[in-house]
Amino acid sequence: MNSKKKFKSWISAARIETIPLSISGIIIGSFYSFFLQKFDIVIFILALLTAISYQVLSNFANDYGDGILGTDDNRIGPKRSIASGEISPSELKKAILINIFISVSLSYFLIKYSFGTNYYLLLIFLILSIFSVVAAIKYTMGKSPYGYKGFGDIFVFIFFGLVSVMGSSFLYTLKLDFNLLPIAISLGLLCVGVLNLNNIRDIENDTKMNKKTIPTRIGFKLSKYYHFFLIVLPFALTIIWSNQFSIYDYATYESDNLKENFEISYNHFLIILSLIPFVFHLIKVHFAKKPDAFRPLLKQLALSVFLYSILIAIFLINESKFF
Repeated sequence: MNSKKKFKSWISAARIETIPLSISGIIIGSFYSFFLQKFDIVIFILALLTAISYQVLSNFANDYGDGILGTDDNRIGPKRSIASGEISPSELKKAILINIFISVSLSYFLIKYSFGTNYYLLLIFLILSIFSVVAAIKYTMGKSPYGYKGFGDIFVFIFFGLVSVMGSSFLYTLKLDFNLLPIAISLGLLCVGVLNLNNIRDIENDTKMNKKTIPTRIGFKLSKYYHFFLIVLPFALTIIWSNQFSIYDYATYESDNLKENFEISYNHFLIILSLIPFVFHLIKVHFAKKPDAFRPLLKQLALSVFLYSILIAIFLINESKFF
């Protein structure tokens, strides 16, 4: 295989299309800190790089684990690197080890910069970083991968939602802000929705391979209802969360300043706009009758979640004017 084709194989194995989803929580948590006037560009960049490194590590480990077990041999989606023969198991294993080093190193630089000589917080976050590495690897690797037992949804909810949003905010403020909990839960559920969509698509192959995802446990029809729950609940949570900000405080405020009134109305619109793509998504899910119909919806949902985080960030930037 020539070097150009090999490079493309590594890019494919890294699955860069999953990166926007992995940094969505960092974006929300960071710009909430911007709203609190605690933003630090160095923390933001290091947090993004760390999240990306963990995502690539998880993707490599997922590819390796599924490839060794033969899970990807007949999957509906694109062939993974080991299943296609483009990258050998030994090569991918070396890449995983290198990525572990990169992830832990970036984590250390991030928490050292954020916490300085607060060794108590340094230790807690270093342990959390190591646990994150183990969780990323054990999803499909090892003797008892939890991704094959239906626990992947819990992992995604915790790390892509709660840890990503509230943890990134903590890096700036050194405080656990429970005002972020509704939006952290909301993002976590949306990210679980992406995983659920992936598992619905692969339900037939996963059933044959005895991979116990939520869809293989409850079936195709109930998985669609579960998916609706994962996408609809964030609607209410996002509105509840936004209720603490000035868009509602200013709802009855009369001002001669047309620019100020426009900014308030525009900011209110951002909350609604962030949820609109999910309405169209649910319509498509409702009319999808076979697992392979979910394949094109997967990328669309992931990008919708990323757009959601961007619009929430813009909302928070605008809200900082009224803080």
